[in-house]
Amino acid sequence: MDKVQTGWIMAVVLMGASTVHPVTYEQDQYKRQGLNVVSAVVDGKGDAYLAPVARYIETHPDDLESMYIMALLHSRQGRVDQAMSWVTRAVEHGMPVGRFIAGPRDLLGALHESQPWREFLKRRLADHPDEVLVHGPMVGSVTSRGAAFWVRTAEPAAVRVEVSPVVTVAGGSSSEGGVSSQAATTGASDYTARLDVTGLRPDTEYGYGVFVKDRLCAMGRFRTAPPIGHPVRFSVGFGGGAGYTPDHERMWTAIGAHDLRLFLLLGDNVYIDDPTKPAVQRYCYYRRQSRPEWRRLVSHVPVYAIWDDHDFVTDDGWGGPAVEQPAWKRDVWDVFRQNWVNPAYGGDATTPGCWFDFHWGDVHFIMLDGRYYRDNPKTPNPSMLGPVQKAWLKKTLAGSTATFKVLISPVPWSPGAKPGSRDSWDGYADEREEIFDWIADRRIEGVILLAADRHRSDVWRIERPGAYPLVEFESSRLTNVHRHGPVPGCLFSYNAKCSFGRLTFDTTAADPTVVYDIYSIDNERVHTFTVRRRQLEF
Repeated sequence: MDKVQTGWIMAVVLMGASTVHPVTYEQDQYKRQGLNVVSAVVDGKGDAYLAPVARYIETHPDDLESMYIMALLHSRQGRVDQAMSWVTRAVEHGMPVGRFIAGPRDLLGALHESQPWREFLKRRLADHPDEVLVHGPMVGSVTSRGAAFWVRTAEPAAVRVEVSPVVTVAGGSSSEGGVSSQAATTGASDYTARLDVTGLRPDTEYGYGVFVKDRLCAMGRFRTAPPIGHPVRFSVGFGGGAGYTPDHERMWTAIGAHDLRLFLLLGDNVYIDDPTKPAVQRYCYYRRQSRPEWRRLVSHVPVYAIWDDHDFVTDDGWGGPAVEQPAWKRDVWDVFRQNWVNPAYGGDATTPGCWFDFHWGDVHFIMLDGRYYRDNPKTPNPSMLGPVQKAWLKKTLAGSTATFKVLISPVPWSPGAKPGSRDSWDGYADEREEIFDWIADRRIEGVILLAADRHRSDVWRIERPGAYPLVEFESSRLTNVHRHGPVPGCLFSYNAKCSFGRLTFDTTAADPTVVYDIYSIDNERVHTFTVRRRQLEF
């Protein structure tokens, strides 16, 4: 949650963002490059960027995102021939054509309606018919009996997923005895669909195929969860701080090299910082979803995502206690839901958000929304969660019999993890104490804390008089360039390179363990830390 770096002129009014756009375009402003241009285009001021972006490409001739921006700017002015020349150049240099198909379509309307584009796309899909599947598949919401799949298509289409158990045979493997689910993508859903499959077997490897208009466009594998409560040994990855950085998108390949059953995104997943403009939000999702490294990872590792400030509002911002105020809150929520495949999104339509929980054997993951209902931290007795989510959290913890309960926040729990800031739980210390005291009073054992936000990977221990210490694992520099330095009080901190966290749970042992390994983007294990279940008991 770093501040906008010098070199940009940007004024943001929270709860109704008003932005002054700079007419500069520099690679080192990596999280705003492109994003500011798209925001200016929405405001009708995009032409001011034509000359700066053109000058940038002169010295960075292979920068794909700048080619996309040039196509967008020319399209907005009806200069279709110039736009098509940039489309052709970008695709020839390796940009997935899906970037231009996805849009944002309302900003690329002139291009999409032109004859040159239609002829280009017709030829492209004839040669590469699988590209009708623009984004995905992404696997998520996996249980012992089911799973869900997310896709985006090039046009409204019937989509289907067929799932079959993988059976090992001599010389290889095969699939048999499958189930299927079908849906339709529409413009109203931003051409996305969620396909839920049930009737699967617990702890079983499955293969699947995704069909668009009856054409097989993608294949993948995943494993269902063990039954709730069963002893397990498995690994899960987690992290935040994933600003779109082309040079660091190889992180998703590094993560995919591990045998992970799940991957948890803890916020600042794409960096938007523009809650009033759905086109800007979609642009940020499309950049990530089009990356081949990302698509390979999420096709076989189930993904679960919550948001933080840069995905929901602006830096260190809050939504406030009202469901529908500010007016943009529900729209941001709708875009978020269209781009993930979570088990739930808050309570229901009357209490939107991004909190949910799920089980993997006898490990219980509880993921929290720290933004939708967050109060201004300067108000008396501020709440980060809001009353509905907090009641849900207490009820969920009280009913959990899991060996480990993993309590997941987008911002650090530990005092001092973000010195001088009210944006972490330090700004909501009374509510934090209420939750921790409630855990102690009810003698809830086996709680582990996860968090993100700080651009580094940390280990913390929170001492609790009369209760066991709460261990917190933090990781939030998946792809970000910017880093935050270590601060006093943590047991370990790493920020030399981009990194992610890997948790390995073993509840089959007499004294169950969870091991936190920190891995760099180059897949170097830089630290390991073990917590035993007996350390989390009264």
